[in-house]
Amino acid sequence: MNTNAPTLETARLRLRAHTKADFDACAAMWAEPEVVRFLGGKPNTREECWNRMIRQAGFWAFAGMGNWVVETKAGEFIGEIGFLWLKRDMEPRIEGFPEVGWITNARAHGKGYASEAVSAALAWGDANLPFKRFTCIIHPDNAASLNVARKAGFVEYARGIYHNDPIVCLERVPR
Repeated sequence: MNTNAPTLETARLRLRAHTKADFDACAAMWAEPEVVRFLGGKPNTREECWNRMIRQAGFWAFAGMGNWVVETKAGEFIGEIGFLWLKRDMEPRIEGFPEVGWITNARAHGKGYASEAVSAALAWGDANLPFKRFTCIIHPDNAASLNVARKAGFVEYARGIYHNDPIVCLERVPR
């Protein structure tokens, strides 16, 4: 089992492990109202961001998968992408299958970075993880993320509620 995030590269992006030096960029992104609009709607505190970053190392150590920092090849931080192994208290249950999640800062919206990063992460997942199914949950009003998911081969299979917000549950079977 891989306990460290491997570095992945695409034409424009690098996906790499989080470092302490990423904290300010992560905290700034998670504090942007436009970024969290469909993720609970409340900007995250620095404490919440720090706890999220620490959790990333734990995902890799415990599950052999987790999130990457996404940056341009020039080194500009643009977001996070990866596989989550959460015990979400929600219906329908998605526990037991990796959940793919992505987020980009507002400067990166509309540039195709999320689709490029999701494609790279899923290619790695198909080659390195033992799962035949990946899931994601997206707010039904988040048209941009729903489009990213569809481009990556996700299809809707259910709708539900998570933290009092509506969600679309999507799944993807590796190609």
